[in-house]
Amino acid sequence: MSSDLADVGLIGLAVMGQNLILNMNDKGFKVCAYNRTVAKVDHFLENEAKGTNVIGAHSVQELCSKLKRPRRIILLVKAGKAVDDFIAQLEPYLEKGDIIIDGGNSHYSDSIRRTHELEAKGLLFVGSGVSGGEEGARNGPSLMPGGSDDAWPHIKDIFQKTAAQAQDGPQRVKEVAFFVV
Repeated sequence: MSSDLADVGLIGLAVMGQNLILNMNDKGFKVCAYNRTVAKVDHFLENEAKGTNVIGAHSVQELCSKLKRPRRIILLVKAGKAVDDFIAQLEPYLEKGDIIIDGGNSHYSDSIRRTHELEAKGLLFVGSGVSGGEEGARNGPSLMPGGSDDAWPHIKDIFQKTAAQAQDGPQRVKEVAFFVV
């Protein structure tokens, strides 16, 4: 069954979420898509994601059950209360070492708070800006991760393969900088 499990889950199927899912799919990652409006999941799978390796979930519990461990879940939802609400919905279905990634425009103080709160519960948190708009999300966004240090080895491959790539000179940096709050 593990081959049927997704590498990463993504919550939020507005244009940024859809395009980031398609980007990750193109880079070889199996993604499980979820949206609080379930019809949006079905529409996305039958249209934009048709013929891809993307799978869907109709509940937070189903999303968590379809992910490889440690679970990696990206939130692309409105900053603020919506992020905290989804974290609260996810927590009962997560285990020690699972990772929540906030890809929205959260205030840095909220990301610091979430990192500390989730680490105290054995979970890992990464606040990561996703810059570049819908085209960047589809073709390679600028990703700016920061948070739980232990999360990086588990998200590094996804971040490095889906992020924007610059081929404008000799390569001097081999890894994306990972800042810990």
